[in-house]
Amino acid sequence: MEFIDYYKVLGLEKNASADQIKKAYRKLARQYHPDLNPNDKEANKKFQQINEANEVLSDAEKRKKYDQYGADWQHAEAYEKARQSQHSSGGQAYNPFGESGGFGGEYAEGDFSDFFNSLFGGSREGGRTHVKFRGQDYNAEMQLSLREAYTTHQRTFTVNRKNIRITVPAGIANGQTIKLKGHGGPGVNGGPAGDLYITFTVTDDPVFKRMGDDLYATVDLDLYTAVLGGEKTMDTLNGKVRLKVKPETQNGTKTRLKGKGFPVYKKDGSFGDLIITWVVKIPVNLTEKQKNLFRELSQL
Repeated sequence: MEFIDYYKVLGLEKNASADQIKKAYRKLARQYHPDLNPNDKEANKKFQQINEANEVLSDAEKRKKYDQYGADWQHAEAYEKARQSQHSSGGQAYNPFGESGGFGGEYAEGDFSDFFNSLFGGSREGGRTHVKFRGQDYNAEMQLSLREAYTTHQRTFTVNRKNIRITVPAGIANGQTIKLKGHGGPGVNGGPAGDLYITFTVTDDPVFKRMGDDLYATVDLDLYTAVLGGEKTMDTLNGKVRLKVKPETQNGTKTRLKGKGFPVYKKDGSFGDLIITWVVKIPVNLTEKQKNLFRELSQL
């Protein structure tokens, strides 16, 4: 009968904390669970070893006894008798499995090694109980145009042949991921379902460029309005706006329209700005009269 290094089974150091033991067990138990590895004898064997290691290391009394004796486990019986004698005055013999008479927590197999049975006085009662495992998380992608991302709207898509209807909040960003709790894979042995993570791809718009919550656009401006000033009407994602053009506006001049940009995610009524860059267009196909007027202007 060989000594079993339970710390090695869980991939831990001897000074591992209770939280580290719990995390290591859950990770390995999920990986080797029989329900997730059907007809895999090696995985089933590994699963039993993991449960046994966790049964010992997650229980303070068992871990203390295991750490005390270690490879010298053959002398554990003397320790056990001393413990029983210590508790006999209270009319109740020491129970190495705790007050419940069985192993605490959620474990999966009642078949333990000879080493375990020798050290702790027999395997647990009650046979097998199932570990509840959370279902697998799913990942999905959804593509939106910039104009679709501008407004809150509903979308329906299919995951594993199941239709799911969601509300897409205005202001969703390119590459942003949202979580739908409980819409992932089904749990194992009655465990909770996993979650669904949706990553959004917002495609480029031919007119507007988005940077954060601000929108950028270029607007053509004829030379005459640029020189003399006037008004210019343009379309935004929220209707038309009338822009005032200052006299002698230079090519590349920027105008900021407060609150005319993109909606701020999950902040109703909050918007970024719209930044307009004026592109002054030089007139073409001039008549001879128009050319003469420009010649006169150049001589003034």
